[in-house]
Amino acid sequence: MQKYIFVVGGVVSGIGKGITTASVGKILKNYGLTVTLIKIDPYLNVDAGTLRPTEHGEVWVTEDGGEIDQDLGTYERFLNQSMPKKNSITAGQIYAAVIQKERAGDYLGKTVQYVPHIIDEIIARIKDAAAGYDVAIIEIGGTVGDYENMPFLFAAKALEQELGRDSVVHMLVSYLPVPHHLEEMKTKPTQQAVRLLRQEGIVPDFIICRSAQPMDRERKEKMQIYAHVPPEHIIDAPDVDQIYQIPLNFERQELGRKLLQRLKIESCSAPNWSGWQQQIHALTQKERRIAIAIVGKYLASGNFSIADSYVSIAHACNHAAAALGYAVDITWVDAQKMVHEQCTDISTCSCVDWQKFDGIIVPGGFGASGVEGKLHAIAYARQTTMPFLGICYGLQLAVVEFARSKSALHGAHTTEVDAATAYPVIDLLPLQKELLAHHDIGGSMRLGAYAAVVDPASKVAALYRGARRIELDTQTGDSLVLERHRHRYEVNPTYVPALEAAGLRFSGHYTRHDGTRLMEFLELPEHPFFVATQAHPEFTSRLADPNPLFTGFMQASIERLKTR
Repeated sequence: MQKYIFVVGGVVSGIGKGITTASVGKILKNYGLTVTLIKIDPYLNVDAGTLRPTEHGEVWVTEDGGEIDQDLGTYERFLNQSMPKKNSITAGQIYAAVIQKERAGDYLGKTVQYVPHIIDEIIARIKDAAAGYDVAIIEIGGTVGDYENMPFLFAAKALEQELGRDSVVHMLVSYLPVPHHLEEMKTKPTQQAVRLLRQEGIVPDFIICRSAQPMDRERKEKMQIYAHVPPEHIIDAPDVDQIYQIPLNFERQELGRKLLQRLKIESCSAPNWSGWQQQIHALTQKERRIAIAIVGKYLASGNFSIADSYVSIAHACNHAAAALGYAVDITWVDAQKMVHEQCTDISTCSCVDWQKFDGIIVPGGFGASGVEGKLHAIAYARQTTMPFLGICYGLQLAVVEFARSKSALHGAHTTEVDAATAYPVIDLLPLQKELLAHHDIGGSMRLGAYAAVVDPASKVAALYRGARRIELDTQTGDSLVLERHRHRYEVNPTYVPALEAAGLRFSGHYTRHDGTRLMEFLELPEHPFFVATQAHPEFTSRLADPNPLFTGFMQASIERLKTR
């Protein structure tokens, strides 16, 4: 019988439910079990595609084209396992499905209600995503006590009643604050979270105690008394230097063995953490470090600065650098604050001290804000020997900058920013124009994995070949590379010949069913490393298997560091 572990949060959001879920999955997978991870979000959006990055973080894209909460990225990185879009469940999906069924007559003669119809739909989707795995771990977004996640807590309890206590585990991730004026760790908020969870009929089997510092014996005893949870099921989860250390911290407290015992299942193999420990050691070494600038536009949220909008890029940088024996110091450069008009000479630009960096990354984005700042960073990288990696919008703006500077297409732009530009080197293709004309916004971009044909003599092909991530089409002999996408605008095919004649090399393309070639990769052959992709290679980077574009970029950055 399949087993289920529900992970819920208490006190405040953002304390690490997703990382806890991923860590538990990693542990159980290391015991030889087949594991899948599911994220439930209580919001009424159907998916994360239309959410604000500065509020919810980046939008993760699955291979099958799902636009998902960033926690699925954490899941994939920890398990080294792709998750389908059905592993993301939102309240919007649930209510839309039930209403659609009602309109289709599936409930004829019945009054459609919260119980049982909404609850049944939630349980059915959980079971569908869990099918074929030994254990499914389900993270419920928000915190206990939120109105929005009550249906999902009800469904978790209903599933426990259906399958029995031996098949369902409830895990509460809660925060133990240490107020500065008291300098004492407080358990009262977690006690309240336990009480709220019990109001939903759920008794936590495990409490994961998040805190800035390790929990002492007195606090653990107090938790045991007030929460009625065995002391061995109260798991200490203090802050760590690297999130990849968390499964090891849990295993030092024998969480894996305790979960197996609680679920009455046997280990399929002896856990081996040696490889994981070696990779973490590479991440945490302090001596050899590379300085990278990431020039983004989604960095400010009110009075606070955040980097969750680009969290996967940060991980991909760390993965690649660690594989080369280095660590990364990332500086987040806000493209919207770059006063590029004051710079008359890019080589002596005073907006940002570019010379202190070993490489520049320009990531994806939408809209006009920050575009000129990104173009300025791209121009600096192109005109110097600074390694550059452009991702999605980064490729499009690299085309714009090159067209203006080297192709005599003065005023060239993307129609996303300037609809009246004389040289629309980046434009919407007819299908996207039709979708937008009908206000079909959600889930209508070019999404998911696409196979690009790469020039076998290109730098891009060499990088993917070296990482064994290139495949040969047995029918055509083409070299194929698979990456995930999320965008509407494309390089305008009309201008490709002029751009190539001026020295820009498009080293990979995807051919649409109507024969249109979409440019997937570009590079400057004479530059130490100037590479961009229309895809999002950060979504396929793993700790033990970094994405080759990031590896190539980091290797070039190391070479610059040696001469800097």
